[in-house]
Amino acid sequence: MEEGKAVSQSVQESAAAYRVIQEQFGAAVSAFDANETMPFFEVVATGRWVEIALFMRDHAKLKFNSMACLTGADYPAENKVGIICNFESLALLGHKVAVKLKCDRTGGSLPSLSCLWHTANWHEREVFDLFGITFTGHPDLRRILCPDDWEGHPLLKDYKVQQSYHGIKVPY
Repeated sequence: MEEGKAVSQSVQESAAAYRVIQEQFGAAVSAFDANETMPFFEVVATGRWVEIALFMRDHAKLKFNSMACLTGADYPAENKVGIICNFESLALLGHKVAVKLKCDRTGGSLPSLSCLWHTANWHEREVFDLFGITFTGHPDLRRILCPDDWEGHPLLKDYKVQQSYHGIKVPY
């Protein structure tokens, strides 16, 4: 966090939670960003994602028992796609944090969290459908919004809308 910058109590609580995570995982996580809207950090060692998430859920000082959201993001300048997960500790301190992960834009994959938070199941399917990220270990990874034979992933910034689908003109 920047020195001399006043931060809210909730950001301070989130920073304290991050320090517990950083102590345990070191270089596997990025520096903390004390964003007032939603403080966040990035998991740079994506292979450790399930381990980090389990630690966040179960550690006595963290208890991130709610995954409020998991959404996709496209970073074409980096040739990456990723996810942003919003976690809250509803049972303990009320602290919250967003966690970002990135993978290759073409053929990228990240470990699934559906075994830790059931809500991740549908969120990961949506990100798979709209951004093309594969979630390893997901129990039922298939499209959820587009038909199974839809071409491409509609929320990628360079997505080109099909002109027709099974002979039906696609409006755009």
